[in-house]
Amino acid sequence: MQVTETLSEGLKRGFTITIPAADLKTKQDARLKEVAASLKLPGFRPGKVPVTIARQRYGEGVRAEVLEQAVSEALRTTLDERGLRPAGQPQVDLVSGQEDADKDLEFKVETEILPDITVPDLSGLSLTRLKATASDEAIDKIVADIAKRQRTFETLEEDRPAVKGDVVSVDFVGKRDGVPFDGGTAEDVNVEIGGEGFIPGFAEQIEGMKPGEEKVITVTFPENYGAEELAGKEATFDIKVRELKKAVDAPIDDELAKKLGFETLEQLRDLVRKQVEGEYDQLSRLRIKRELLDALAAKTDFPAPGGMVDAEFNQIWQRVDADRKAGELDDEDKDEDKDKDEETLRSDYRKIAERRVKLGLLLAEIGRKNAITVTQDELARAMRAEAMRYQGQEQQVFQFFQNNPQAIESLRGPIFENKVVDYLIELAKVEDKEVTPEELSDIPPADI
Repeated sequence: MQVTETLSEGLKRGFTITIPAADLKTKQDARLKEVAASLKLPGFRPGKVPVTIARQRYGEGVRAEVLEQAVSEALRTTLDERGLRPAGQPQVDLVSGQEDADKDLEFKVETEILPDITVPDLSGLSLTRLKATASDEAIDKIVADIAKRQRTFETLEEDRPAVKGDVVSVDFVGKRDGVPFDGGTAEDVNVEIGGEGFIPGFAEQIEGMKPGEEKVITVTFPENYGAEELAGKEATFDIKVRELKKAVDAPIDDELAKKLGFETLEQLRDLVRKQVEGEYDQLSRLRIKRELLDALAAKTDFPAPGGMVDAEFNQIWQRVDADRKAGELDDEDKDEDKDKDEETLRSDYRKIAERRVKLGLLLAEIGRKNAITVTQDELARAMRAEAMRYQGQEQQVFQFFQNNPQAIESLRGPIFENKVVDYLIELAKVEDKEVTPEELSDIPPADI
């Protein structure tokens, strides 16, 4: 095999590789012997089919197989001998020899390689772990919300119009262009005047109606409404008021807890506290992970492969662009992006993509050097957790993972990253700091 380097520019490498025709013929003859030995043809004993017949029937397919294998082996050998690790799928172009078995096979290959990554000194790494405690007031509010969801409704016998705070039982028929639409008809539905949960403008137009009264109201569905055929559209509703009611919140006591499957109110409060503080712990981890990644990003002094950055940027930009068009950017992104033109936005998000690629490569190198791996048990737990997100379809999710190994690999990456992050946090000097829940939730943007 002859290898000539044709490109060495930054992380880009190119080679012209020639494999002698004699070597290919030897490999092809050996493979044809294997094929002949496995053939079962009328008139021949098993294993006694002549190679000439195997060549006549399967020679073309065997040559294609041998060429593919030879190219793969030659490429791998070329990179291994030079200590190069490709950053993506190398581009291979056959030049000659693929059609004529008497000619040497020549092909060109170009690829980006992973940079040399020196793991920075992490011995002096200092981090702050923010901690927040769930206050009694916060627990009281959540328990009060739970009690509100358990409220009952008492009919009011008063002959008066509905006012803010009343609950009105109504029948309604929703129409578009005078024609009822699917899901737009209901009977004996409780609507709280001034409350939430209905289309904007729906409850407001019922205010002032009395039991027995009928009215046609017009509303406009929100742009992000779940039913695409109604989103942003105007519709009418034929309303008939049945009766006025008042909401009666459930008393916050042991009886409320028993309705929810607990023995005492204190048990309910304990569960609420654990859930709240579990959410705080997740935020705390996000904050310390962000601080760690910012510290690592400041220590990355190697170039990022352009192809990897392009792929990461395209993934980010597709999401951002789709969210912008759908009006679904979160408040932080809206504030940051509102005064920027598209060129500036692309530049900013490309910096984010480059940061992510560099951090990913650095974390991978730290994990490799410290023998951090993802176990089969960890992957299995991740698959179970993913399946639990689709109640009633768990078996289909497991089947999907079994049939798509690349999907399993998509679970491996986050697990690996978190294990490396945990390893680095263990190495660091960590100071715990008590903060308010509001301070804990105020996650700053990443340094780019």
